[in-house]
Amino acid sequence: MPALAGRLNDIAVSASVVMGTRARALAAEGKKVISLAAGEPDFATPAHAIEAAHQAALSGDTKYPPTDGTPALKKAVQKKFKRDNNLDYALDEIIVANGGKQIIMDALLATCDQGDEVLIPAPYWVSYADMAKLATATPTFVNCPQNNGFKLRPEDLDAAITPKTKWLFLNFPNNPTGAACSRAEMQAIAAVMLKHPHVWILTDDMYEHLVYEGGFCTIADVEPRLKDRVLTVNGTSKTYAMTGWRVGFAGGPKPLIKAMTNMQGQLTSGISTISQAAAVAALEGPQDLVAERAAIYRERRDLVVEMLNQAPGMVCHKPEGAFYVYPDIAGCIGKTSKGGRKLETDTDFALALLEEKLVATVQGTAYGMSPYLRISYATDTESLREACARIQEFCRELA
Repeated sequence: MPALAGRLNDIAVSASVVMGTRARALAAEGKKVISLAAGEPDFATPAHAIEAAHQAALSGDTKYPPTDGTPALKKAVQKKFKRDNNLDYALDEIIVANGGKQIIMDALLATCDQGDEVLIPAPYWVSYADMAKLATATPTFVNCPQNNGFKLRPEDLDAAITPKTKWLFLNFPNNPTGAACSRAEMQAIAAVMLKHPHVWILTDDMYEHLVYEGGFCTIADVEPRLKDRVLTVNGTSKTYAMTGWRVGFAGGPKPLIKAMTNMQGQLTSGISTISQAAAVAALEGPQDLVAERAAIYRERRDLVVEMLNQAPGMVCHKPEGAFYVYPDIAGCIGKTSKGGRKLETDTDFALALLEEKLVATVQGTAYGMSPYLRISYATDTESLREACARIQEFCRELA
């Protein structure tokens, strides 16, 4: 058969997708698998958002939409940025896309040339690096060590920037660690970026409403002098449990948004009108459920951190936000599972845990730091308690 594109040679399948697929296969065999691998809220989409989508379909709102988003949704996004982030964006400084992923891809394709560098704090969401590669850029990493709460140190950031750096990606609260920045910590990052005016800044704020200690801040609000080179990315997936609706949005300087819109026009054009109607309702409707669900996530976090710290060989940092923990499993490496698997890496650990105790997690290697596990607590408390008990048992049985 004809050859596939060479650009795929260095692009990996997402580790969380791989583990999730394996977990579903075991579940299909009738086994009681508990999956803590997916970064997806277990709550339902708000009923008023679903009803808005229904009414939009019934009213005939089913035609091609504007590439950059419907006027109604862009106005709702504009209000959201002002309400939640103290950011003023004109309508032509806002774009709507098929989830946050397309926003990021639009930005990279619209700005990166071969040899440009995309600076990514590690640990990092698994897709960032491969998305940079697809845009012919080179992902480069700056370590955010556990002894600094998995946060970005200003001196490390400053040292990592080169004349080739095109973008800095920020994701706090973070996937996979749950680390969140205080305003003072974000100001220190902003001070570094003021010294490097050739670098764009992308801030992935998907978990903004899931902060349990302190408050949320985004860099364009913390340092307004950076606003003309910041792309503030968000969406409805995590806050409103709307992952499948595929609605991401961003605010940024008009020339960048225009270039991204041009790129999106050739890739997908505008996103589903029905999804956009649902997103308007979510953003403009009652917001009580956001805080209510965040309180539930916080209770789950506390449960998981307590139970995992009781597992021999495991040390679990208490994150400030998101719905992930990122426990250090160095104390388990080099041992052998009850089923006979030698645990040389965190991948070995994750696979053995899935096969022997039917708990799906994701190895830390996939996120740029090992030996760790990424564990999502976006599932019901009973299942979390059972999963953590199985993890404790797995660790106790290691020889």
